[in-house]
Amino acid sequence: MNEARSDLLALLGGVGVVLVVATLIGRTLAARRPEGRPSPVIDNLNARINAWWGMTFLLGLAFLGGRIGVVLLFGFCSFAALREFVTLTDTARADHRALVAAFFLVLPLQYLLVWQAWYGLYSIFIPVYAFLFLPILAALGGSTERYLVRVAETQWALMIAVFCVSHVPALLTLRIPGHEGREVLLIAWLVVVVQISDVLQYVWGKLAGRTELAPTLSPSKTVEGAVGGIASATAIGAALAWITPFRVHEAAALALVVTSMGLAGGLVMSAIKRDRGVKDWGHLIAGHGGFIDRLDSVLFAAPVFFHLVRYGWADT
Repeated sequence: MNEARSDLLALLGGVGVVLVVATLIGRTLAARRPEGRPSPVIDNLNARINAWWGMTFLLGLAFLGGRIGVVLLFGFCSFAALREFVTLTDTARADHRALVAAFFLVLPLQYLLVWQAWYGLYSIFIPVYAFLFLPILAALGGSTERYLVRVAETQWALMIAVFCVSHVPALLTLRIPGHEGREVLLIAWLVVVVQISDVLQYVWGKLAGRTELAPTLSPSKTVEGAVGGIASATAIGAALAWITPFRVHEAAALALVVTSMGLAGGLVMSAIKRDRGVKDWGHLIAGHGGFIDRLDSVLFAAPVFFHLVRYGWADT
């Protein structure tokens, strides 16, 4: 346990150094721009860096707090993300009971099951039981107008905001021979690799981006940015193999998978935003939009990473 805490502190220290350098660069760019001349790119950069300081601090506290800190943090993130998602859906008065059940029954039960490490139930609770139960509540509301759309949107909100996110703290329930007491480092590895992939895709896109990847979904994403960012993050994931139970080539392969899923998750979430006619899911995090805007790449990566690790390395 002490060794795991030391490794975690070393990782957080490394992230802190990167943020210090990024802060200095951002402040220097801001100081050098002509007085009175606005620069949205520099302002956005500094806002993002400031937000990353806050998010890194919260993640660090949760990681150091162990299992309870991680479960509470991601439970809160699920609640906030579910709220953002539901805000953009076409709900009706008849959906009130179903929504109350989603927020105050399904969500806490999912995280309670994760806390108890009841894999046989938390892995099917939402996609089976909640998916059957909530449409019943909606039907009892008596409104049939756009019933199928309303039910599907609520189900999709639970799947994205609760089921997928809950697979991050679920990594703490895995028992990997030779990696006991170090499960929190799996979460740190996943979050760092996926999030740094997002950053590097942005950087590579600005430096070498020429070909739009999905112009109708996310005009800022380019093929060159995606390839450069994923390749760079894969190399970083391999370099961080020392905090995981993976060998270097295994860490690289897993990093390639989770960063690719992260890119796909970002595109799917962008498609939903375009469908709803909004730029961001929310405005709670300065420079980053809402919680889903920060979690979008983790959403698709977390369940895939969890099951690859569970069946590839853990005692099942």
